[in-house]
Amino acid sequence: MFLQCGNFRLPLARPLIMGVINVTPDSFSDGGRFFSAAAAVARARQLIDEGADLLDVGGESTRPGADPVTLDEERRRVLPVLEALADARVPLSVDTQKPELMSEAVAAGAAMVNDVNGFQAPGALAAVAGSACAICIMHKQGNPQTMQQSPQYVDVVTDVRDYLSQRIAAAEQAGIARSRMIVDPGFGFGKTLEHNLELLRRLDELAVLTVPVLAGLSRKSMIGKLTGRDPGDRLAGSIAAALFAVQRGAAIVRVHDVAATRDALAVWNAVNQD
Repeated sequence: MFLQCGNFRLPLARPLIMGVINVTPDSFSDGGRFFSAAAAVARARQLIDEGADLLDVGGESTRPGADPVTLDEERRRVLPVLEALADARVPLSVDTQKPELMSEAVAAGAAMVNDVNGFQAPGALAAVAGSACAICIMHKQGNPQTMQQSPQYVDVVTDVRDYLSQRIAAAEQAGIARSRMIVDPGFGFGKTLEHNLELLRRLDELAVLTVPVLAGLSRKSMIGKLTGRDPGDRLAGSIAAALFAVQRGAAIVRVHDVAATRDALAVWNAVNQD
């Protein structure tokens, strides 16, 4: 299996590492350390050197309680970073919900669009359909301002799987091939700790969607609730969650700590070689 990602064709014989670049002043994980374009670009090059297979650049925080930013502000944050990384040897993903920025980011060199809103906004699928970029379709319940207040599911795995299946069908109808798609169950996006754990236990049930699964667990509040640690001190818990996710079929793990995750996966891959 492979993922067509712009001009890149990523083999999925082993789990891939997506490094996170938050070009925001209010990220839960790094508190705005990479808010300037120069700091974000330097961080991106560091993560590539550490072994990232692709990078995810976002200019709008989607942590619980985060306020939305305007298109102009998100554009100002993201596009200079993408343009400065045009020579990167790995695919660049843009993390946005805004169709206008999706189009502009792809024109600036993004090889993937990662949408926490599942490409539901009017024009979102059209913004990416005519390109060769990959798309990451994520599930969330509610919006960042309200999603953690009282999330409810009949069965969280079934509900998430059904939603993702519907969005895959919508993307196919828009002309996007499955070879360009990945899905993300959205850990922490409108889910309690119990919902997140159930999703992780049963992540392999998403295999029926027949597209690769991305797991984003790094430094999230579920790790904090389980370990009692602050975001900057959740490395061990994040690696444990990443390893469990790949054991349950995740093809890509989205992480802040690339070097440590790479080392853990190197051991996992060696043990699991045929």
